[in-house]
Amino acid sequence: MKMLAIDSSADATSAALLLDDEITEKFILEPRQASQRILGMMDELLTQAGISLQQLDALAFARGPGSFTGVRIATGVIQGTAFGADLPALAISSLRTLAQACWHRYQAENVVVAVDARMHEIYTACYEEHNGLMQLTGSEQVMAAADLKISQDRSWLGCGSGWQAYSEVLQPQNFPHIRIKAQPVHCHASDMLMLAQADFLAGKVLSAEQALPRYLRNNVAKKSVVIN
Repeated sequence: MKMLAIDSSADATSAALLLDDEITEKFILEPRQASQRILGMMDELLTQAGISLQQLDALAFARGPGSFTGVRIATGVIQGTAFGADLPALAISSLRTLAQACWHRYQAENVVVAVDARMHEIYTACYEEHNGLMQLTGSEQVMAAADLKISQDRSWLGCGSGWQAYSEVLQPQNFPHIRIKAQPVHCHASDMLMLAQADFLAGKVLSAEQALPRYLRNNVAKKSVVIN
């Protein structure tokens, strides 16, 4: 399988190329650089591999939630590229990609992601590992950080910028069943490729017109939501 994935949903920007079982990636941790760097990163990967866009099977992108600007950039790039090269697209959750990074790096089987959504809110969701892929349990939500409640039926790894941004309310003593990563975990397009490949094989492909962002903030968040 040949697939290219991009992410610019937060401070990092990355692009990754899957050729059969080999993944190569370009990654930079520089805020607000996606519009200037993402196309060049994609071109570099294809050039180094000696293939063209038309030889790919599909394109994947982080559809959010995250930075509105970053999500729009990735969406627009994939829409235009998919349309021009007549390729299908796969829209992958940025929260799920973070959870996949935690499985990949720390073998965390249960992950609660909390990403800073500004205005004292977080984008959050819980994931559990099945056959090496993180699967959503419950739903992705946006809520006040102070309203986060997590099921205590298991131990979790907490990751994402929300745990650091709102540490005054997301305190360890309030979540004794959650081990919080002190160091940030960033979205990587390479982790997204694993999820996108599985979705592609499951037939979850989109046309260029269907490749849309998901912001979550258009949804009404409920108070004191327990995520199972």
